[in-house]
Amino acid sequence: MNATTETAPRHLLRDLSPSAIAAGFVTVLVGFASSAAIVFQAAQSLGATPAQIGSWIWALGLGMGLTCIGLSLRYRMPVVTAWSTPGAAMLIGSAAGLPLSDAVGAFVLSASMIAVAGFSGFFERMIGRIPVSLASGMLAGVLLRFGLDTFAALRSQAGLVLAMLVAYLLMRRFAPRYAVIATLLVGIGVAGAAGLLRMEGLSLELARPVFVAPTWSIGAVAGIALPLFIVTMASQNVPGVAAIRAAGYPVPISPVIGWTGVANVLLAPFGAFALNLAAITAAICMGREAHEDPARRYVASVAAGVFYIVVGLSGATVVALFAAFPKELIVAIAGIALLGTLGSSLAMALREESEREAALVTFLVTASGLSLWGIGSAFWGIVAGVVTLAASVRVKSGRP
Repeated sequence: MNATTETAPRHLLRDLSPSAIAAGFVTVLVGFASSAAIVFQAAQSLGATPAQIGSWIWALGLGMGLTCIGLSLRYRMPVVTAWSTPGAAMLIGSAAGLPLSDAVGAFVLSASMIAVAGFSGFFERMIGRIPVSLASGMLAGVLLRFGLDTFAALRSQAGLVLAMLVAYLLMRRFAPRYAVIATLLVGIGVAGAAGLLRMEGLSLELARPVFVAPTWSIGAVAGIALPLFIVTMASQNVPGVAAIRAAGYPVPISPVIGWTGVANVLLAPFGAFALNLAAITAAICMGREAHEDPARRYVASVAAGVFYIVVGLSGATVVALFAAFPKELIVAIAGIALLGTLGSSLAMALREESEREAALVTFLVTASGLSLWGIGSAFWGIVAGVVTLAASVRVKSGRP
């Protein structure tokens, strides 16, 4: 059944499946393993203590977990949230010298603006003007790097990656629903046999929330709040909406964006600097590997939410566990899990001949990794695609 026409209420336990749980786990694995170090570095640049850094992980895990679970169950569609990795990177370079309390005040202000942009409908009206072909081209450009990195990893760990690729192809042939989880298990088994798992030094350490009372300053508003809002909306929520659209889910964007802002406001004093819709990790939950039936893939995002909460509560312990996996395993499982979504995004981007060139420009600019003024290539890909589409319309209409 097409996800856009599914309206009947579904029962979570009935819809539960191992493939969806596996997709949720891979979502969290990829999300944390790929950018947790950036968040740690951002917290350290603001002078956060180890306890406060643990609180950041607690707040982010709790925020992502509750929004994933709540929004996915509310709409019975996969809604995956994430922290703003570009936002964390921006903090490293622009927040140095500001007190942590001022930064927290900026987090609260940025989150408040996100909530207003969501609930007012302003963001959805703006994003609704973007053709599906351009949104799909942008998503394909974002995901391309993961596909390329999978095969680039053959240079350093050929045996590990080849074993995972073979496992995936065999499972796609005989048991497609369990292809990703089997691939992950094979990867862990091969890595363990080769001595690539770095399990030494792991110990149980639960994170505890540390409240930092927000203060406000002109420097923090101009240097953190406004840039963080722009970067989160342009570089994170725009591709997040593209991922949802490319998958064919009629998720109501305005309330979803609004509620991520509300959760962000509540958790900002504990270290949740920016919450937003996920794009790359969301594609894992929305793809066929999560479940053959699109109407049952919401379970994957609910599972991701549970894993996010576990990660948040466990703090540094789970982050260290994720770090124990070799880089090539993380890269390979991410790329393999996203193969189907990448293919469907490319097909949808190039489907309409009248929009094909603009979609291709969007794809290429996004895939280039271009970054200007702290805003990532996903935003500039859409801008380039819209300009190309507008120019082609003018040429075809015979206007100068």
